[in-house]
Amino acid sequence: MGKKVFVVSSSPRKGGNSDFLADEFARGARDAGHAVRKIELCDIKLNFCKGCLYCQSHNRCIQKDDMNEIYSIIQHSNVLVFATPIYYYEMSGQLKTFLDRMYPLMPKENDFKTIYILATASDENKNAVDNIVNGIQGWADCYDANIAGVLYGEATDIGDIKNTDAPYKAYIMGKTI
Repeated sequence: MGKKVFVVSSSPRKGGNSDFLADEFARGARDAGHAVRKIELCDIKLNFCKGCLYCQSHNRCIQKDDMNEIYSIIQHSNVLVFATPIYYYEMSGQLKTFLDRMYPLMPKENDFKTIYILATASDENKNAVDNIVNGIQGWADCYDANIAGVLYGEATDIGDIKNTDAPYKAYIMGKTI
């Protein structure tokens, strides 16, 4: 039986470049026999964490948004994939908010131990992704998880990523998890 893969696309633009990489990763993982679920953060109601710690004693968040419905899916996934555009050398605000809202899953036993990062930006400097990797690594350390792969693709306008080798690399990354 394959792994359970949960792909989080944090682009506010449907069909954006990082979202396209997320789809290619998911396609590769499916072709390899893994079960894949994908969520687009622009499609869910996602509030900011209030820091109230209600979740630590109730196994869910006090807020009435879409996060409570997906905690179990995340918790029982083996692989998490975070796809994000790079804004000012950092992950999207949507992804940061999503990561902050994962607090109900800490310090519980979670199946996810492997993380992949897919990022795009209008910058030829491959180091543009470094802050994202550092931020997600700090988050991953809290869950005893490891970043297994990082893919950076340079693209400016919607669809530019299709003219690079990044979609192929995302597909292969998904296929070889």
